[in-house]
Amino acid sequence: MDITWNYLAPLLFMAVMGLSLLAYVVLDGYDLGVGILLPLASDTEKDVMVSSIGPFWDANETWLVLGVGVLLVAFPKAHGLVLQALYLPVMVMLVGLMARGVAFDFRVKVAAGHKPLWNRIFFIGSLVTSMAQGWMLGSYITGFDSGLWGLLFSLGVALVLPAAYAMLGAGWLIMKTSDGLQEKSVAWAARAFWPMAGALVAISLATPIVSQTVFAKWFRLPELFALLPIPLICAAALWALHHVIKRPNVVKAGYGWVVFAATVLIFVMAFFGLAYSIFPFIVIDRLNVWEAASSSQALAILAVGVGITLPAIIGYTVFMYRVFWGKARELTYGL
Repeated sequence: MDITWNYLAPLLFMAVMGLSLLAYVVLDGYDLGVGILLPLASDTEKDVMVSSIGPFWDANETWLVLGVGVLLVAFPKAHGLVLQALYLPVMVMLVGLMARGVAFDFRVKVAAGHKPLWNRIFFIGSLVTSMAQGWMLGSYITGFDSGLWGLLFSLGVALVLPAAYAMLGAGWLIMKTSDGLQEKSVAWAARAFWPMAGALVAISLATPIVSQTVFAKWFRLPELFALLPIPLICAAALWALHHVIKRPNVVKAGYGWVVFAATVLIFVMAFFGLAYSIFPFIVIDRLNVWEAASSSQALAILAVGVGITLPAIIGYTVFMYRVFWGKARELTYGL
């Protein structure tokens, strides 16, 4: 029993951590995308866009707290390595998140003349946060390589992740808005499509070059066949995405949700592709999941906490989206 727990518990907590971070990337990704798209809208449309994420954006970040919390407690050795290597981009991300939070409230309550300032801060906070997360992802994939190619790869991911978030945000707005703003959102999705698709292909081609561990997983039999469904599903999702955004009548017929769903599917496939590529490492080429894990006694105690916390987060997330689902209206504060 102890042997089984010692083997399975780290895998369980790695799954919880990974799925929490995936939930954060998808859920906070679309509201970061809305923030990135904000300068392209009129003043009235900006209010509707912020309203569309108003009930959700703060709670979406709970998943980040859960994922990082599990990393800290369940995998303290990995936490030390990751935070040491990513201290600066993590600080930049936190500053961006704080700027977004402050701007979200202030833009509604300040005098009309100051509102554009807080809109710009909301946009900058969203963009900076997205780029910082892209840099962290790129650094993680390369095993925190500080050489030229590692830095260029991280910079490339930092520059293109905002395009993917913008696509998520546009898909969200297509579902949550109507009329003119919905039409604009379709156009924004069309503009973000090729940068996102091109970046996805470029990163996929570059990843096995910058990581020999990934190269071995991708191009060795029979592992190659296990990985093959992921690019095929991504290609199908990209086709569906392009098919809808190029046909406004399809959106008007009620199928605009396909844009958001297909983009989410691409994110999910990318996540599982990364997880497959680096397993069993939690810090690639440095620490595997069992080496980085806390003691079995600590994991047993943590399991109780996660067993309470995770269902609570899932429950209120589902409840929140059910309550506030529907078309967004202009955000106001009043009695």
